[in-house]
Amino acid sequence: MYYLYFFANASLTLRLTEYLLRMPHLKVTFISVIHQIDGWIVRVKLSNTITPQQHGDLVAYLNELGVAYTPDIHVQMALWSLETGQSPVGVMRRYQVAVVSHGTPDKEDIEAFRRQFMRGLGYCPETLA
Repeated sequence: MYYLYFFANASLTLRLTEYLLRMPHLKVTFISVIHQIDGWIVRVKLSNTITPQQHGDLVAYLNELGVAYTPDIHVQMALWSLETGQSPVGVMRRYQVAVVSHGTPDKEDIEAFRRQFMRGLGYCPETLA
């Protein structure tokens, strides 16, 4: 089961990551995080089916933080490439997207990207707040 959402800033993306880490019964296969100028795209794949109640709870939480996202073909191909095991660096080069994290939920990847990006800019854009 897949969930694909768009989040306005890094804080919301981190909140989702922390939520997934606190919910081991959801059995996350992977989470893909892509940063774009206007926000963050997050795809979550669960390894097992979940109850309707769990699905409803997860969708309610996702909708509280962000909005369901329909990717353009460019982002769709990047996400598919990550899922098929291609390296994040190769995907970034091929599709010109910023793959922040792919695999098990890892808030450290997001934090490190945020720090490095802000250091390079010298300020904090709204999407990195």
